[in-house]
Amino acid sequence: MRRSVKWILISVTTLIVVFSLTLFFFARKQEPESINYGISYNVPYVLELGLDPDEVFGAFLNELNVRNLRMSAHWTLIEPKQNRYDFEWMDKHIKEAEKVDAKIIFGVGRRLPRWPECHIPTWAKTLTWDEQKIEIREYIEAVVERYKDSSSITHWQIENEPYLEIFAKEHCGELDEDFLKEEIELVKRLDPTRPVLVTDSGNLGTWTGAYSNGDSFGTSVYVYFWNPELGQFKTILPPWFYRVKENIMGLLYGEKETFLIELSLEPWLLEPVTEVPVETQYSRMDAGKFDEIISYAKETRYENQYLWGGEWWYWLSEHGHEEMWEKGKQLFQN
Repeated sequence: MRRSVKWILISVTTLIVVFSLTLFFFARKQEPESINYGISYNVPYVLELGLDPDEVFGAFLNELNVRNLRMSAHWTLIEPKQNRYDFEWMDKHIKEAEKVDAKIIFGVGRRLPRWPECHIPTWAKTLTWDEQKIEIREYIEAVVERYKDSSSITHWQIENEPYLEIFAKEHCGELDEDFLKEEIELVKRLDPTRPVLVTDSGNLGTWTGAYSNGDSFGTSVYVYFWNPELGQFKTILPPWFYRVKENIMGLLYGEKETFLIELSLEPWLLEPVTEVPVETQYSRMDAGKFDEIISYAKETRYENQYLWGGEWWYWLSEHGHEEMWEKGKQLFQN
């Protein structure tokens, strides 16, 4: 009996040591000499906040001094009526970015950042999925052909977290992976000069589909959450978890360019910001959490990190609360 217990202890200890060494091996990633910070800019969200898109975009470039942008050509705004495209607002933003040599990761597709995730024009909602796919192809082709000569665009992002089916499934339905691959091939055919980026959730995604199908890969990182049952809670995932996942993906599918594409620095809300008291917003995201999240993200060791929530910072500043906007200024200007 004693010998059996002894061998059990030896076996368990050996497994723990092997597991720890494996984690240590996969968690290795060289710390970047510096981090290239960028920011997401979302016109539907700007409009939801009652702000002027031109003013907010100008403030991002000239007040925050942002030079790395993640933008999206939401189908709802680009083609508000069938076969009638509106590029005026996007043309202005692209030209302003080019003037200051800003770099843009440019998103196209039905599923793009911000709720309800899948942004479908009213006129297209009554179409069957097969009919929608025809329209999506035409919209993507129109966007890529118009902007592929821009000196600012560095990557095409195809859809947003397409494999995160559990989130917003009531709006997006199940993933049509064949169509996702078709979208990727379409963009590559239209513009073979730029890499295609595919993204996945850092907290919930497996990364396998997104990582294997893109030339580049981007993960979101959320540290603080909120829901009615639990209130506010913090992720249990340590920063090295992202390094482990990335190294495993690299082993399986080859090393690729990777981004921390969505680092959340805004409150987790179930209602529109404009309907929530500022005190409640600050209870879920404030200057202290801003610093904590930036420190957490540094430990993931991504060289390129894109912040999420700048539109909210600007909205706060317009309502007499400058703290978050000033935090953004300090980060980008440093």
